[in-house]
Amino acid sequence: MPDPGSMMRYAPFAGVALATLIFALAAMIWSTWMLIPFGLFAALTLLGVHDVRQPDHSILRNYPVLGHMRFLFEGIRPEIRQYLIESDQDEEPFSRDARSLVYQRAKGQEDKRPFGTRMRVYDAGYAWVTHSVVPKHIEDTDFRVRIGGPDCQQPYDASLYNISAMSFGSLSANAIEALNTGARLGGFAHDTGEGSVSRYHRAGGGDLIYQVASGYFGCRAADGNFDPDKFRETASLPQIRMIELKLSQGAKPGHGGMLPASKITPEIAEARGIPMGQDCVSPAAHPAFSTPIEMMQFIGQLRDLSGGKPVGFKLCIGHRREFMCMVKAMLETGIVPDFIVVDGTEGGTGAAPVEFSNHMGMPMTEGLTFVHNTLRGAGLRTSVRVGAAGKIVSAFDIARALALGADWCNSARGFMFAIGCIQAQACHTNHCPVGVATQDPVRQRALDVGSKSKRVARFHDNTLKALGEMTGAAGLDHPGDFMPQHLMVRLGDKEMAEGSEAYPYLPEGFLLNTQEDIGADYRKRWARANAQSFAPPPV
Repeated sequence: MPDPGSMMRYAPFAGVALATLIFALAAMIWSTWMLIPFGLFAALTLLGVHDVRQPDHSILRNYPVLGHMRFLFEGIRPEIRQYLIESDQDEEPFSRDARSLVYQRAKGQEDKRPFGTRMRVYDAGYAWVTHSVVPKHIEDTDFRVRIGGPDCQQPYDASLYNISAMSFGSLSANAIEALNTGARLGGFAHDTGEGSVSRYHRAGGGDLIYQVASGYFGCRAADGNFDPDKFRETASLPQIRMIELKLSQGAKPGHGGMLPASKITPEIAEARGIPMGQDCVSPAAHPAFSTPIEMMQFIGQLRDLSGGKPVGFKLCIGHRREFMCMVKAMLETGIVPDFIVVDGTEGGTGAAPVEFSNHMGMPMTEGLTFVHNTLRGAGLRTSVRVGAAGKIVSAFDIARALALGADWCNSARGFMFAIGCIQAQACHTNHCPVGVATQDPVRQRALDVGSKSKRVARFHDNTLKALGEMTGAAGLDHPGDFMPQHLMVRLGDKEMAEGSEAYPYLPEGFLLNTQEDIGADYRKRWARANAQSFAPPPV
């Protein structure tokens, strides 16, 4: 149902239309001087009509006439931008620059700018790619990685850059269809999020990664537990190319959720396989398994039921020992996931408790490094592909993740910007001004699927082209060739380190070789990890 106050957004448009009518009557019955204000308000009325009908700007479709104020402020922004960057804290400079970059690439505009970097190059944590005096030219930037281990019967050649998990219900129908249509146009994958596969995913026709979370939407029995038959039916859809078991997400790791009955629409109920009129609970932990061994057996079951499609899991690293428990279970059962997606606590595009967003879970860089080295230590890294997610927007973000051990990257934030997100931070209110994160049919009408899907595809294409340019500048042939030594990291004033020092690759098999005297911190946790239980050993 439309928000009762949603029509107030059209009040300025209605006001100028009414003023046009009043001054037209005044000109006829009082004075021809009234033609001057009539002309002004008639022009504004025609502008409002154009705003409502045009497909490119969601703000103008939702806020005709009034929405032009935003573009006026954007026009004067270069003069005040430096002051804002210097006065803002933490995320805002990143968000503004990242959003601007995405908009330019999504719209096919020039993404270069004068006067060099705006980054604080002397701040600790600043990183850069080392370049070569003999750069290479890379013509084909359709970079791909094959996902699927020895037990996978339907491996998938994934793009190096894909749409991260965002559910229908959190995002609007138009947003989901625009993202998935863009994925089809650009030849990359779209993660469904835990809300399962909706009619709008199907309408887009793009490749899907079906996420199975603790609510088991799309494969849920009446009691809320996992239903193998429903999973088999959903996973058999040709659009679904991979299955992702979600253990946790960066925005709120270890936090369950509840969708109240008042927010469940017939379309959401259809997609998730839940009844109308009842609160729907997603528990914090999976009911289908409780031990590392059971988790691997569940992954094996999902692979069998899906007909051998790639199956993996996604998590934000918490207790490092618990991830090592999973790896030990892989060795003990012989059931190895085809992929692992490492999410960072800095990721997450939806609403989450502030404490969880800011202080729960490991950042992506440290989490990715830990997962990569643990798999190397257990001798499994060549069997498992690793994806990375968490504020990955630019070509440099992708290059850095690949250098630290990732095989591919996912992004939610970047693709949300591509469909028009302005970070109004109203995702949880149903009042999204651009129709991205709302179920209000009037508000989401602002997001034109045809226009925004092309922007999604264009953003993906231009980002991979930029990645190709950066790869060639480093003297490499493929982004997969990035290694830690191609990065430099500033540690502090006048002090820097090579990426291989800050984020070293530890030797293959070092956790299994009792003679190795390396990775003491890893080995200490490995000794405490148990494939039979996630519980910590007695002190």
